[in-house]
Amino acid sequence: MLPIMVGKATSLFDYIVQEEKVYVAEVAFGQATDTQDAVGHVVAVGINYPSTADVQRILPAFVGHIMQRPPAFSAIKRDGKRLYQLARQGVSAEVEPRPIQIAAIDLLAQTQRQGCLIRVSCGKGTYIRTLCHDMGVMLGCPAHMRMLIRERSGPFGIDQGITMEELEQAVTQDALPGPWLLTAADTLKHLPRLTAPHACWKPCVNGVALPVDDVPEAAALPEGALATLYCRDALIGIYQRSGERLRVRVMLWEPQQPTQANS
Repeated sequence: MLPIMVGKATSLFDYIVQEEKVYVAEVAFGQATDTQDAVGHVVAVGINYPSTADVQRILPAFVGHIMQRPPAFSAIKRDGKRLYQLARQGVSAEVEPRPIQIAAIDLLAQTQRQGCLIRVSCGKGTYIRTLCHDMGVMLGCPAHMRMLIRERSGPFGIDQGITMEELEQAVTQDALPGPWLLTAADTLKHLPRLTAPHACWKPCVNGVALPVDDVPEAAALPEGALATLYCRDALIGIYQRSGERLRVRVMLWEPQQPTQANS
């Protein structure tokens, strides 16, 4: 599941990817690979296959705020080059562990060929293939990620999505927009909502910073926190509290084009 932003909503991407993601992954025990997934070259093998109880026992160690070392085959840059580019050239680049947050890991089922399915709820920057690899290290049996499905990204769930084939069919049949095309307001429901008085309409649409005291409920917004701001039932944009001011971060309001009368 991949959210795609169109039009003015492309400016919202950074505010969506920060939200929690949910993945279903298959951990394959018995082999570790250089890419930590099924497309890489095998670098270690083992037959000390863990039981379901063994897997269940170690999962709590990966939940919470933990440190994770990103894989060598990743898009992280080092000296202007992506790590995967260096790895393909045979250049070894040490990557420092980074803080990540995993909210929950559930063991769903055992699979064929010494595997298991897990569901992971996590924050931005988490490498699921690295999690699979690290599970193998902790269990004393080399492991890699055999399969991965993203079920949710922020407010978007896989049940709301469509395939590329379905999208092409909708375009061909002139069936746009569909229920899977959401408004900017729908995608920002995870942010607090503030409503400015009607008298603030002009400064709002001009992107002027607003005094916190002028906006009901804004006083409860912590310093640096983000919120959506509405005025006259229109979504103005994403605002951030800065001291005693609300400053616009993303302007979403657009003036309505006048309707041309038929001659």
